[in-house]
Amino acid sequence: MSDSITKPRPTYKNVGVPQLLVYLRHMPAPGKLSILHRASGVILFLCLPLVILPLFAKSVGSEASYASIAEIAGNPLVKLVLLAIIWGYLHHFCAGIRFLLLDLHIGVEKVAARKSATTSLVISLILTVILGLKLFGAW
Repeated sequence: MSDSITKPRPTYKNVGVPQLLVYLRHMPAPGKLSILHRASGVILFLCLPLVILPLFAKSVGSEASYASIAEIAGNPLVKLVLLAIIWGYLHHFCAGIRFLLLDLHIGVEKVAARKSATTSLVISLILTVILGLKLFGAW
């Protein structure tokens, strides 16, 4: 076995967004789910002290403060932020259940793992759409 015949491994430095998008496009569903699980965790971690807790604290103070929060939440841009938080929570919850099952060695086979990843993605997106429709006043 000669080392002079082997090709050098590629090195990746300063990977930009276009390269990441190409890389993500070819990634299997469990890999995408794992990355989105981490991203949703970061969203929730950052939004809890910066958005969720201050809004909750202000909303339970009095009826007037609740009305002011309700008025702020009526803004379409605020609703988009709330929708992103809703997606983060739902995705993190659904993917977390999947990862707990994997920790129990349930569904670790390749086909089962792909099916559970796709199912988790689809369920979290369907729930996000349903709650998004409610948030934007569809009913």
